[in-house]
Amino acid sequence: MKISDIITSTTVLTVLLLFSCASVRKTDSADFPAIKAQGYYTAGGTVRTNPGTFDPGNVYTSTAGQTVHGDHASYFYQIPVNSRKLPMVFLHGITQSGKCWSTTVDGRDGFHNIFLKDGYSVYLVDQPRRGQAGQSTEDASVPSDAADQMHFDMFRIGLWPQFYTGVQFPQDKESVNQLFRQMTPNIGPYNNNLITDGLSAVFDQTGPAIFFTHSAGGIIGWKAAMKNDNVRAIVAIEPGMFVFPEGKIPEISKNTFTEVTGVATTPETVSEEEFKKLARIPIIIYFGDNIPSKPTKVPGEDFWRMTLETAYEFAKAVNSYGGNVTVVHLPDEGIYGNTHFIMSDLNNKVIADHISSWLKKNSLDK
Repeated sequence: MKISDIITSTTVLTVLLLFSCASVRKTDSADFPAIKAQGYYTAGGTVRTNPGTFDPGNVYTSTAGQTVHGDHASYFYQIPVNSRKLPMVFLHGITQSGKCWSTTVDGRDGFHNIFLKDGYSVYLVDQPRRGQAGQSTEDASVPSDAADQMHFDMFRIGLWPQFYTGVQFPQDKESVNQLFRQMTPNIGPYNNNLITDGLSAVFDQTGPAIFFTHSAGGIIGWKAAMKNDNVRAIVAIEPGMFVFPEGKIPEISKNTFTEVTGVATTPETVSEEEFKKLARIPIIIYFGDNIPSKPTKVPGEDFWRMTLETAYEFAKAVNSYGGNVTVVHLPDEGIYGNTHFIMSDLNNKVIADHISSWLKKNSLDK
């Protein structure tokens, strides 16, 4: 069922909406389109039924025969009057929720608002077992580890407590506070196949759409595009993992991140038949600044050096099957200082304009 089938005439709104979750500070002024429909909805998921027979007399003391609905995706959507043909679906990365695409940590418009103002319908997704889609059908412990400084470094904002010179991240204390406070944990075991199913269910509801992914959400972009034909294009912001055909993984250089953490960075493999599906759609991949060109002992920096290297190999592999993959390393475009959060950096409107030009070039902006 498409979301257009869910919306009734009673949802028609002619208000100008200013949507902000990141802080109480004001977003950029006005220019919002009239909104035809908006709301929250879920997609996909499973139902687990406990063994035994349900007894209404013991509903508070026994879980026998009771159910739990979980493992679904959740999204907030806005559909403007006279919207463009293809909506945009936004998926967050590690430690994040759909919130990271809306208002920036210093109160400016994020990609959500920027593209909404440009006439696109927008869908901000919380992946299964995260954020507003937190209900899981499997138990898991939720860690409360102190790791803010690690994330600061890994997101290439700087090397704590110092910011990189010229970094496109607001350097006031409140913006850093907002960044740390928008992080949110998994509330169930991480399973990217389950997440792919949830996102595929979202695309069943949206119909044909453009898929924006970030960081750990990148692997879901590749898998969802292979699973669901409604993924018509992918804009990947610093995807952290790639897929390759079986037997065709390129040689990936060693990196300090894996040596220090023990976390494997080997790409996933899929069948050649599945991989070829990625050649059917236009894909653009963005990487920011402060990624070294040579190995370094700084784990976060070296992880992104290896990842950028792998991105070029991925593009080469897809394009060998007639694909249309472009890797944009922003410093090569004369755009400097971007962090891992390209979509909310101080120059995010410059990046949005770059994406808009690509959308137009590929006739995705109708």
